[in-house]
Amino acid sequence: MPEKRTIEAARRDKREGKAPSTQAGEFVREEIEHIRHGKHGARSTKQAIAIGLSKARRSGVKLAAPAKGEASERTRRSAKSALKHAGEKPSPTRSRATEKALKREGHSAASKSALSRQAKTAAKKRTASDRSAAARKAAKTRARHSAA
Repeated sequence: MPEKRTIEAARRDKREGKAPSTQAGEFVREEIEHIRHGKHGARSTKQAIAIGLSKARRSGVKLAAPAKGEASERTRRSAKSALKHAGEKPSPTRSRATEKALKREGHSAASKSALSRQAKTAAKKRTASDRSAAARKAAKTRARHSAA
């Protein structure tokens, strides 16, 4: 179950008209925090992010499942399932099993260097025009906020 402040932060983002990925970012941030504080671990940074995104989908963030070819079939199926079961209470037995398995994992997945490495490899996969468009969009929103 996500923390109350995470859900509130995501709702605030939604009210402000921010993208679903931004809203989901709150849940990913929470997951990284959990790993850093020792609540549980993760096998990789990618897994930590995936857990956060799944929690976001189950909490009602309208974050679409990855397109065909973007992620593995298993990941896509899992994302679709999370969307379908949004708002449902998770099974206590399953939650306990997941938590127990994650407790056995390491905590270095949430380190600054691991997150940096993940961000770099993710950025490398994007095309120049993708990155350029994102930068233009960022510049546009920056200009709007500095004028206000």
